[in-house]
Amino acid sequence: MSNSLQKKKTIPILSLLGVIAVGLLLNLIGIKINGMLGLPLYLDNVGTLLSALVGGYLPCVAVGFLTNVISGFTSESSTYYCLISALIAMAAVIFANKKMITRFPSVIIAVLTFAFFGGIGGGLLTWLIGGFDFGSGYAAEMADNINRAMHLGYTMSNFLSCFLIDVVDKIIVTAITLVLYYFMPKKLMAFIQSQSWHVYKVFEAPLSKNRKRVSLRVKVTLLVAIPIALVAAAAVGTSVVQFHNETEREYEDVGEHAAHLIARKISPENIEMVIRDGSSSKSYDRLYEMLSDVREASPEIKFIYIYQVKEDGTHVLFDLDTEDVEGKEAGAVIPYDATIKKYRELFLSGKDIPIDITDDEDGWLVSVYEPIRDDTGRTLCYVGVDLSMNRLRSEEFIFIAKVTSLFLGFLIVIRTYAVWMAERFVIMPVNAIAEAAQKVRYDTPESRRESMEILCDIPVDTGDEIENLCEAYTAAAAHTIRYIDELEKKNDQIVRMQNGLVMVLADMVESRDKCTGEHVRKTAAYAGIILRQMKKEGMHPDIVNDEYISEVTGVAPLHDVGKIVVSDAILNKPGKLTEEEFNVMKSHTTEGGKIIDRAISLVDEDTGFLSEAKNIAVCHHEKWNGKGYPNGLVGEDIPLSARVMAVADVFDALVSRRSYKEPFTVEQAYNIIRKDSGTHFDPDVVKAFVDAEEEVRVIAKSNMQV
Repeated sequence: MSNSLQKKKTIPILSLLGVIAVGLLLNLIGIKINGMLGLPLYLDNVGTLLSALVGGYLPCVAVGFLTNVISGFTSESSTYYCLISALIAMAAVIFANKKMITRFPSVIIAVLTFAFFGGIGGGLLTWLIGGFDFGSGYAAEMADNINRAMHLGYTMSNFLSCFLIDVVDKIIVTAITLVLYYFMPKKLMAFIQSQSWHVYKVFEAPLSKNRKRVSLRVKVTLLVAIPIALVAAAAVGTSVVQFHNETEREYEDVGEHAAHLIARKISPENIEMVIRDGSSSKSYDRLYEMLSDVREASPEIKFIYIYQVKEDGTHVLFDLDTEDVEGKEAGAVIPYDATIKKYRELFLSGKDIPIDITDDEDGWLVSVYEPIRDDTGRTLCYVGVDLSMNRLRSEEFIFIAKVTSLFLGFLIVIRTYAVWMAERFVIMPVNAIAEAAQKVRYDTPESRRESMEILCDIPVDTGDEIENLCEAYTAAAAHTIRYIDELEKKNDQIVRMQNGLVMVLADMVESRDKCTGEHVRKTAAYAGIILRQMKKEGMHPDIVNDEYISEVTGVAPLHDVGKIVVSDAILNKPGKLTEEEFNVMKSHTTEGGKIIDRAISLVDEDTGFLSEAKNIAVCHHEKWNGKGYPNGLVGEDIPLSARVMAVADVFDALVSRRSYKEPFTVEQAYNIIRKDSGTHFDPDVVKAFVDAEEEVRVIAKSNMQV
């Protein structure tokens, strides 16, 4: 790896780790100061908020989560609040992106939101972890005062106390954060926000308006969150089951140890004496005291008893619960309970009894039985130890609260990292490519050059298939642009050749008419002036555009192509034509249309170019009032190109010298054109022609024969 490439990859990583390290340091310093001053606050979110303002959500969530993980080395309970810190971090990023932390009064909303997560959320977690108890301390004392003043009850008073304390904490934390933020060097901030991991600064905003249904960000979030949530749920469930089984096993071990200890301490001879003499036996009190000591040794032991199980019922030898249950004194016979009834045959045969768990009116109990046998192996009685597992329920609930908090906090971190990876390496690059693609234009050489600059500047450096896709797309666009450039060059050649052929054909026709001179070129120039002026004034915007102007001016020289069928005698007659001769002359319009129709039939489909050539050739002698030829069309039934050519043709005829007349002046010609507006000519065309008089005079002067 080259030094430059290694530096390019190393600097962003170091800057990210630097932001996380500084954020963690600020949080830990706040915790240390709070502990030294003995304040009833936390001061553990300064680094989190500053990371949100400077670094974005990836370092911010990492700082919030790791703060509690590191604090957990000295205070185990702190680890379980990583979920609260992660939630505050996510809220801080949202407010930072919307500039709500740095502006008043929106900062008030941010502070109250942080206090809600820290106070209400943290208080709820404290209540759950504490076994539905908020514990002691300043918050508890404050809750007592609130309850005495407002009578909200224990739970609500404690939640309100936690929230009010956290409001004060978040006001102080936010104020410190803003001071640090405003004194931070702008160059340092700009450097951090220019790094590649800071996705919102590297890429443009996502094209959310153009998505079809669900955004890729949402899909990735669901793709990551759902499996992780399922794994977390399975892990939490497995942990709870394991915790339950292990705790149950601990209870069983305690019961087995107690029952085995009692059975080992009591000799068969003493048992036989108790069986024979009952509570009056001289060893009864000593044994009863020993059983009491064993029960007191473990708070989980609820009942200790020694029974003989016979066909007629359970014979009591010892029962440390005689003060609570009537009829269980020594020598009493009581009915079988649930466990003895379940294992009756084993009891009667003197065999070992499995550990049994019951949940009835006596509570949730683990019952362990140990047989006392004489020297011959005969079972004399059973020592029974019942342990209450009611505390296991609250312990399981506390365990669930702790594990769930840890998993949810970790889930937020994993989700944040996964979505960041997706945004940085998939979503943002794809959106950048899509946005660049929308800006690509191929219509002009300038737009194509600008498009290539845009494509070459797409900020995609993922180093994977997406970067390959971007490069392939850019290469394809470059090939397309080169192809279009070559195509335009060839098209320009074809257009020039086409225009040249048109002019050659027009010159061939014009060379037979010794009176018209440069007529075809001048009329084409006048037609172009008129159409450009019409476009400038917004006339017929649905028709008059650059392409239309180019087509009309290109085929304008063919307006008299039909004269090729008119005889030279008529075409060059110096005097006035007879009616019959004039009718022949008028036929040049329809003959021109036929000539162009034959040209159209030689191509696969009609084109605007040839269609306009036919319109002009056939209709340039039509009049606005319907008195023209060959078809007597009226008004806008006459093609626009022909209406334009009518003005250009007549004007050039007026200002040009002919064998049968002297040229009119430009002023005289303009007066005639104005006078015939609305009768011979389209008024809009006349207006455009008049408005462009300066350009018209330039053409007329350069071509006028004096």
